[in-house]
Amino acid sequence: MASNLGVPIPDIQSEFEVVSILDTDLYKFTMQQAVFEYYPTAQAVYRFVHRDEGRQFPRACVEKFQASLNSFTEVHLEQDERVWLQDKCNYLKPKYLDYLQSYRFKPEQIFVNFIPCSNDPAMGSVEIEVRGLWLETILWEVPLMACISEIYFLYVDQDWDCTGQEAFDKATCFFDARCTLSDYGTCRRRSFLAHDLVLNGIIQARDAHEWKDGFFGTSNVNGYAQAYFAMRYNLNPIGIMAHEWFMGCAITMMLYIGTALDLWSKLYGKDLFVTLTDTFSTEVFYREFGRRRANHWDALRQDSGDPKVFAPRAKQMYEERGIDHTQKGIIYSDSLDFNKAKALHDQCQQLEFTKCSFGIGTWLMNDFKTKSSGYKEQSHAVITVITLGAIDGKECVKLSDEISKHIGVPEAVMKVKETYQVIMSVDHWYL
Repeated sequence: MASNLGVPIPDIQSEFEVVSILDTDLYKFTMQQAVFEYYPTAQAVYRFVHRDEGRQFPRACVEKFQASLNSFTEVHLEQDERVWLQDKCNYLKPKYLDYLQSYRFKPEQIFVNFIPCSNDPAMGSVEIEVRGLWLETILWEVPLMACISEIYFLYVDQDWDCTGQEAFDKATCFFDARCTLSDYGTCRRRSFLAHDLVLNGIIQARDAHEWKDGFFGTSNVNGYAQAYFAMRYNLNPIGIMAHEWFMGCAITMMLYIGTALDLWSKLYGKDLFVTLTDTFSTEVFYREFGRRRANHWDALRQDSGDPKVFAPRAKQMYEERGIDHTQKGIIYSDSLDFNKAKALHDQCQQLEFTKCSFGIGTWLMNDFKTKSSGYKEQSHAVITVITLGAIDGKECVKLSDEISKHIGVPEAVMKVKETYQVIMSVDHWYL
């Protein structure tokens, strides 16, 4: 597929490089516009979480990361990028695009603390916080995680390359099974180059396949989540919402999920109606997802818990509200590979959820083999997240359907559980 941009992609990537402000997930812009509209003065804290507690960072790697932050100051929305957003994302309002065009990253908002190991001061863990206006700090999450991953695999773990990248074959398996997929992998990609190679493999598989509806971005039903590559390869973009919208609104509106949904609806009209269900657990979400809201929203996104119980429970929820579930969609996005997706797809077909699709991150964007093993053994990804930690000095909380994904200090989590009468054992916290 022909490129829509003139930015060259290098054959070899030897340094971290910020390519574009659009090199992120589009939902960061849709959520930023919502913050611009409703909470322009709110102060936020974002926190880095490294989920692989057994893997440490070299001090030199952290220093490289800190040095790379200055490169973000040169990035801004170019005029041709604004024109593309205006054309493809007409729900982004002119006043917001004016703001976005004036936006500049502020590295002084990033606070990094390296904690050396007692037995080896050159190795250790790292604490990262982003502090400032929510309106400004909201754009740091995705590019910071991509930066951390890319620098790690540039300077620390070099026992890999793109040999044998299987995106074409993986995508073909999906298309043969009539499963719709997209990559959700910007945060954990090995490099910008690797991302482009994977995406090219998927696009080539789609172009070679008889079934043309298998890749997000080829229709208005399933848009492509990554803004830069959607522009580059003429894909239809979509920007929905992330957990942080509910988490932030919970602080500002005293824990009303329904109000967060309604504010989004007021801003976006009939656009962008896919919602996560698990910010405070799916059952809590359904309590406030009455007939009016369930009718209005087009699709649900499953991102934690047991995916096999999600579609049957969603069908039951719609039936209880007198709504035809066959007209609704489900997007699965939690730790998927082909076999998991195929089983969920078959279940959805049996339940007549024909509009199911799959957003896949690590299995597509970070599935590489070690050179030293002759490309037989897995090269393990760096599993990190950056989460919304606080708004206006008040701690944010996320109660996923999977306890290992809980976010928040114990006191704040207990308060949310009591407010929503959530019955769940709590013995694992991600702060």
